[in-house]
Amino acid sequence: MATNTSSKYENIISTSEEIQSGSPTLYQLKPKKEDIQPPRTKKENIGTLTRITLGEKDPNKINKTILLVGETGAGKSTLVNTLVNYAMGVELEDDVWFQIVEDETRSQSESQTSDVIMYQIFGFEGKTLPYSLTIIDTPGYDSTDGIEQDVIISRRLFDLFQSEDGVDEINAVGLVMTASENRLNDRLKYIFDSVISLFGKNMEKNIVALITHSDGVTAENVLKALEDANIKCAKDKDGEPVHFMFNNHQKTQKTKKNNVALKGAWEVTMNHMGEFADFLIKQSPQKLKTTVEVMKSQIRLTACINNLQDRIKEIELKQTEIQQTQAGLKKHEEEMKNNENFTVEVDEPYKVKQRVVREWRWWALGLNHGGAVCCTVCEENCHYPCILALYAEQCDVMKDGRCTVCTGKCPVSVHVKEEQCTDCEGKCSDESKHVKTYWIYVTKTRKVEKTLEDVKEKYEQNKAESESKLSFLETLKKDMEDLQKEQDQLLEKSFQHVVQLEEIALDVNSLSTYVHLDFLIEKMKEKGDMEKEKKLEEMKSQMDKDKDIKATMRYKFGQIREPVGIGKK
Repeated sequence: MATNTSSKYENIISTSEEIQSGSPTLYQLKPKKEDIQPPRTKKENIGTLTRITLGEKDPNKINKTILLVGETGAGKSTLVNTLVNYAMGVELEDDVWFQIVEDETRSQSESQTSDVIMYQIFGFEGKTLPYSLTIIDTPGYDSTDGIEQDVIISRRLFDLFQSEDGVDEINAVGLVMTASENRLNDRLKYIFDSVISLFGKNMEKNIVALITHSDGVTAENVLKALEDANIKCAKDKDGEPVHFMFNNHQKTQKTKKNNVALKGAWEVTMNHMGEFADFLIKQSPQKLKTTVEVMKSQIRLTACINNLQDRIKEIELKQTEIQQTQAGLKKHEEEMKNNENFTVEVDEPYKVKQRVVREWRWWALGLNHGGAVCCTVCEENCHYPCILALYAEQCDVMKDGRCTVCTGKCPVSVHVKEEQCTDCEGKCSDESKHVKTYWIYVTKTRKVEKTLEDVKEKYEQNKAESESKLSFLETLKKDMEDLQKEQDQLLEKSFQHVVQLEEIALDVNSLSTYVHLDFLIEKMKEKGDMEKEKKLEEMKSQMDKDKDIKATMRYKFGQIREPVGIGKK
């Protein structure tokens, strides 16, 4: 190592650990490590976000924030180290390389980052950058742990964006891709969708491609993949995706044979690092308020439609019961006049608590609580499965102290997320050995024979004074109409959720929206609302034009492991 290097990095080296001597000498930085408490963990610690800080923050200095997202093995951790060395002003002649990301003793097939980590790089302003850096590194999408981990990544970012100790604006979202990516497959399209669907429309000009393992030649195949995916990102004056190329050989040991090649690799990386640094200066940061609203809207949309489907099923069962009663009454009208003991058999709907399986997964860092948030007043499932909330009040379907999903928009206080014995419905003694599990409400039917008096009592007990003169058959007809109105209101609510997402989301063509459109279109067609049916059909048609969304669907649902399911009674 050159003599001037020792003095140049004396303070840094004195607090670092030498992990490999040679050319270059590798050092492991020893930054400050602390946890960021997510906002939803008010009662119990269900996990933290990690913040790693190098240097001391100067509040008078500008800071730029970069979010790195990509698939496992794309080289995000190496890119973090490169960004740090560039900020420190490390040059090829210095013959040193510093690592802030610790090497993991894991196989190449495993993700090198197990949770969202925020790196803060302070104290080097004026070396090569006029600002400090915040780098958010995420676990690899599509790691060996499957689709379920990808959901966790999105939710962990959600926590980071909401936390008081997190971030409220981003200067760039870097899609980290390898230069060898030569075709748009199901996996890559899924990753793109997972990333872009997180953000609001304001983020488009801040999304760039960071191409790793590059030899300095423009990776046309990668740009083609971005074009084929119709990825919404920053474009240059030629209409191509803004991209920067980096080589991953900065810590490769120099020899006589590879010295020239490594010098060329260094120049490519540092030149593009400089261009990326200029991009961060020119590009205005984007506030994450819209992104948080997109995430919440997606969660509430899914919960709303799931709840809607349950409630429509229940309404349809009630309508069937009324239709059976009407048919029986008409068929035996004469018999009824002379026979007070007349009976009619109907399929009566009723609700039960049915246990659901809670699957614990180590990669969720204790966050996969499973179960459902249920309203005990409406007897409805407001959010299922509810993975990250330990208590009902922590669930994202709650807003301003009330539920956004259940029929009564009931207070948080009447919602539960707890284990119960489904046979005793929570009334068994604490000393009992009954199995207690998470549960959901399920509507079932049972054959019931009812007398004329039973039927009259059920349908007339809540009749309003203004309706007291209606005949029994007219009462049944009005009940049918009321149920239809309720169903129409539920349908309208779900439609508005989809419209809201279209207005604020950068990529409304996300899987979370696509999977619900067929259901909504069918129900709007049944309702006869041609205007809303046409709107939904147009959205569906636009998504279908994206030939890769079906490939993404195949990938997602082909990779999902056995979901949190309904247990057997």
